[in-house]
Order: sequence, then C-alpha cells, then structure tokens
Amino acid sequence: MSRAVDGVVLDIEGTTSSTGFVVDVLYPYARERFTALIAERSGEPEVARALVQVRAELGEPDADPARIVEALNAWLDEDRKATPLKTLQGLLWAEGFARGELVSHFYADVVPALRRWHAAGAALYVYSSGSVAAQRAWFGHSAEGDLRALVSGWYDTENAGPKQEPGSFRTIAADTGISPDRLLFLSDRAGELDAARAAGWRVVGVRRPGEPYYEQGVQDHPEARTFEDIGEDISGVESGA
Repeated sequence: MSRAVDGVVLDIEGTTSSTGFVVDVLYPYARERFTALIAERSGEPEVARALVQVRAELGEPDADPARIVEALNAWLDEDRKATPLKTLQGLLWAEGFARGELVSHFYADVVPALRRWHAAGAALYVYSSGSVAAQRAWFGHSAEGDLRALVSGWYDTENAGPKQEPGSFRTIAADTGISPDRLLFLSDRAGELDAARAAGWRVVGVRRPGEPYYEQGVQDHPEARTFEDIGEDISGVESGA
C-alpha cells in the first residue's frame, strides 16, 4: 500500500520536460554564445570558477579560450554532465529566458500536478544535472508563467553531488530536513532511481514515449507514464499509485 510523502524531488529532462527541447533548442543556443561569454565575462566569479574547472577536467591548466570552447562543444556532443558546462549553459540560458528569447517546455500533465501537490502540502524540489541558475530560469519562464513559487529548493551536481550516487540524495534529505522515507524522487533514469532508493527514498520512474531512456525502462521501480499516474492525498503525494 502506498505511503504519503512530505516532499517530491523532480528531475527535469525526460521527467517534467522534453529532452528534445533541451537538445534541439537550448544546446544550440549555448553553443553559439560560449565564445562571447568567455571573451566578455571571464572576470566574473562564476564564469572564472567554471573556466578553472574546465581546465582541471581537461588536465590542461593553460588551456586558452579557444581550447575551452572546443571542450565545451565536445561535451555538448557527448551530452556529458560536466559541472562547468552546466554552469556556463545555465548563465546563458538564464539570460535567454530573461530576454524572452527562450520559453521552457513542460509536459501538459506536469504543471497541474505540481500545483495540486503544492496545494496539498507537499514540498517540491528540483534536482537536475543542469545548474541551479538554469533550473530557476526554466521554472521562471514557462508557457504557464513563473512557477518558481511552487519550488522550495534547488539542487544540482555542484551543491548536492552526482545524481547516481546515494550520498547526493542523503545530502538533499539532510538539507530539506525531511526523513528520506518521506521523500519521493521522480526521474526517467534507472541509475538515479537506484541511488535514491539506496539512500532510503521512495521513487517512481517516469517513462514517456520518445524519451531517450524509454526503451531501457525503469527496471524494478514503480512506473508512471504521466504525472496523472501518481496518486495524492492531503499529506502529500502517494508514491506507488
């Protein structure tokens, strides 16, 4: 029998939103702007830190801007979840959203469910490989308006850790103050669901046709095709409906 939870932690790509939108719209947007970002803003603390991280990841402490852009584009091609790449993407996307050049994508079943769960008293959080800046911009510029007020906290690979390591989920649970067995994680990736479950969380795999991990499935985890398949009650949402 399902048990109600007090907090729901959301993945973005493939779960709340289309991976295709990220790959086909957001990746090219960032790719076209990396060179200018590095040339014009390398003195800003967040950009400077990301550039140091790129050089460290390459093992090339003297890598010049052209080499850094080359590496960022290669990581984009690989869909690599490198923290400095996500940081720089996030800065560019946030500006694009703020200028009205970008509007984020959410599946039609997502926003109504988030509003219901929030109204029912469940705390909502985001945990994505995309930077916190990118997450906030994404939720702040949807076709249905600014959704950030629904979200109680934001987590990425920098402030929580890698998404397929149980320790990252322990960090999030400690930060939220919610017992792990009262937290529900929604993701389309079995490895992430495994890590959350190993940390004592409840999980549901979101399996949407057309997404990259659809054929792989969610292994032995509870499965939902849409957020409408995930039940709810007055204490929060039920994690196995």
